[in-house]
Amino acid sequence: MSEAVVRSATTSPHLLASLDPLLREWLPRRRWFAGKGRPVTGFTLVEATRLLPGEGGPGLYHLLLQAHQPSGPGDCYQLLIGVREALPPRLAPALIGHVTEGPLAGLTAYEALFDTRPAELLLEALRTRARIGGLRFDRAPGQEIRPTLVPRVMTAEQSNTSVVYGDTFILKLFRRILPGVNPDLELPLALAREGCPRVPAPTAWLRAELAGESYVLGVMQPFVQGAADGWELALRELAKGEDFTAEARALGRATAEVHTALARALPTVTLGAAQLRVLVDGMIDRLDVAAQVVPALRPYAPGLRSAFTALADLAAEGRTWTAQRVHGDLHLGQCLRSPAGHWSLIDFEGEPSKPLAERRLPQPTVRDVAGMLRSFDYAAHSAGRPAPGWARACRAAYCSGYAEAGGGDPRTDPVLLRAYETDKAIYEVVYEARHRPDWLAVPLAAIERYVTHGM
Repeated sequence: MSEAVVRSATTSPHLLASLDPLLREWLPRRRWFAGKGRPVTGFTLVEATRLLPGEGGPGLYHLLLQAHQPSGPGDCYQLLIGVREALPPRLAPALIGHVTEGPLAGLTAYEALFDTRPAELLLEALRTRARIGGLRFDRAPGQEIRPTLVPRVMTAEQSNTSVVYGDTFILKLFRRILPGVNPDLELPLALAREGCPRVPAPTAWLRAELAGESYVLGVMQPFVQGAADGWELALRELAKGEDFTAEARALGRATAEVHTALARALPTVTLGAAQLRVLVDGMIDRLDVAAQVVPALRPYAPGLRSAFTALADLAAEGRTWTAQRVHGDLHLGQCLRSPAGHWSLIDFEGEPSKPLAERRLPQPTVRDVAGMLRSFDYAAHSAGRPAPGWARACRAAYCSGYAEAGGGDPRTDPVLLRAYETDKAIYEVVYEARHRPDWLAVPLAAIERYVTHGM
């Protein structure tokens, strides 16, 4: 294995003065910007690292930047900013703006991941285990990375940005950065140690070590060439009027295998009355907040609350549950089917809006199951004409597949399943009201069904 490469990285202390006016306009328009609806009032530069000098070619800066908004200091974001004298036509969609002040005055700033040379530099840094300023490029033992893989940016993601290298690897760069252990690296590494084939093992990763804190900035994994996204696959089958139960059953088996491997790899805990009370209180609090945000939810609030209090009543009677590490945000879009029909689970980051510590808490495995069941319901309402029978068939097949793989049939614990499905649907109502109001009817229909007919 090659030795780590150590490179110097210096930046002008006035770099932010050049970029600030442009980023205030550009950043809020990104799909992955979490503070939408509020203007950016300023920035704090957490760290700046120059990766390419820009002498006779493109310059490249890696920034960790905290955005300030009217409510106070906001989130920290990872940016890769390129600078050129002028952009070639192929990079026009990546334009950030023309710099008029500071050390970069006269240059054009752009989103560097769309440029071949900066993307190639990231691959080379991972391949050689480079150390550049506070950045640490690491590679898993025994993993080799070819240096000539051609990069291309994927454009379909929401909260992160991914670069595919030669249909061999995919590098996911996190946009919203938090200090601490990121489950999107932690859990796939643990599953790799267990030999679980359902999750691509990390090949390499990028970290920052700053002021005694560690930040995971990106993870590279094998790219499943020709794989079909579970959501797109489900919609195609729905559009053709095709049955999806065989795939749903296979997805259930894959989910159970991942849960079993996680239970072997990482500690499990028992949830008794005290722990369940905290969990239920959180569900009720989210319901109360949601009812304030979305008035259409208020008539259903008493019935929804009963789903949570029923769970607390079981715990008070002495019932216990096992909790473990789970995916945390499982749905059809987090699953890939290879051309050979093998299902993989990806994106173990959890819900990006939640703190890392909360995402890493042990949970009952039914949390993931509930997420997938809600995803079947969404798909059934996304194909023009609603197909509730399709969703019910997928639900049954998924739970059966889960039980066949040793996970226990989720339907045998209906109170727990109802509580988690209800909690997920409430989350969906708030999300759609804020971001996709045209979709609000989908989770509201589920809410009405839960209150009127149960699951």
